[in-house]
Amino acid sequence: MLNAYFADMHIHIGRDIFDKPVKITASKNLTITNILKESSRNKGINLIGVIDCQSPAVQLELKRLINDGLAYELEDGGVRFEEVTLLLGSEIEVYDDNCHGPIHVLCFLPSLVEMERFSEWLVTRMKNITLSSQRYYGSAKDLQYKVKELSGLFIPAHVFTPYKSLYGKGVQQSLKEVFDPDLIDGIELGLSSDTFMADKIRELHHYTFVTNSDAHSLAKIGREYQEILMKEPSFKEFNYALHQVEGRQIIRNYGMNPQLGKYHKTVCDKCLTHMEPDVTECKNCGSKKVVKGVADRIEELADYTGKEIPRPPYLYQVPLEYLPGLGPKTFKKLLEHFHTEMNILHNIPYESLLDVVPEKLANSIIQMREGKLAINAGGGGKYGSVATTD
Repeated sequence: MLNAYFADMHIHIGRDIFDKPVKITASKNLTITNILKESSRNKGINLIGVIDCQSPAVQLELKRLINDGLAYELEDGGVRFEEVTLLLGSEIEVYDDNCHGPIHVLCFLPSLVEMERFSEWLVTRMKNITLSSQRYYGSAKDLQYKVKELSGLFIPAHVFTPYKSLYGKGVQQSLKEVFDPDLIDGIELGLSSDTFMADKIRELHHYTFVTNSDAHSLAKIGREYQEILMKEPSFKEFNYALHQVEGRQIIRNYGMNPQLGKYHKTVCDKCLTHMEPDVTECKNCGSKKVVKGVADRIEELADYTGKEIPRPPYLYQVPLEYLPGLGPKTFKKLLEHFHTEMNILHNIPYESLLDVVPEKLANSIIQMREGKLAINAGGGGKYGSVATTD
């Protein structure tokens, strides 16, 4: 029997078991243990991908959780902790002779054994394996081959962001310039794009799209996510869903309106003034440093204008913390009454919300659930925001 589960497959680690940095820009309380607790108890997410598991200290913390009886490895891959399954992943920066700029990719392995083997291989091709998103010295295809040798999954990350992504600067026109297209298991869209934008590029049509948070703090877990039809949350079932095997599939993508992404618009890198994509000098400050927005880059690459490609619904949503008027105390009160953020986002009726929060905030939650919130667009490294209403 297949059931629907929520999944966020791109979560960073801020600190390891020795309080050493892993993702330097991530929150210090973003440890593997805290991620598992937050996802299970407060977020209500069933499947997570932690993408800094190549770090030996992260593997050690997972082993201690298992040895202490707090977690266990699943036969079909993944580590179960309470109500959440963790898939062991690694975000890697590729920049080989065929790349025009660095490209980030996500590699998922079925078990700790395979991840340890992956780490042993990476340590000879990476300067500091303990840190997140490090440069890999080798060819992109060799990395793909190694991931597949270890029965893993390979997914290009946030593929349209201006920096360190496949289409941002990594390739001129096609993923075939760098990767073996047959060894790609899915495409991560990133915060500044959605299904409709990505499907303007013909070569992406036969890949499953994933929407993930790229969380650098506990609060950002579940910022974007998907709902997946599976037998259970596990590595094997996630793999089946990416390839639509025997009914397994992503049935809904939940993501922020692309205009909320911090790279949606083309802007001046210095003063963040909005610029047309073909302008090379800022009329406001004279700077010639331009950050090309995701929407403009996709229009450059677009080669398909036909009928809409069959896809799961892409529903615009924001995390609760984005809503004006929802402070920490109110958020805590909501969780005390309704247990998890996923439950509040998807299930709690309007009348029940009114018992806990003011009418204006209850209306915002329902408008957000229905994708009707007004937003202010982001760009140039600055996130958009939910517009305030009277």
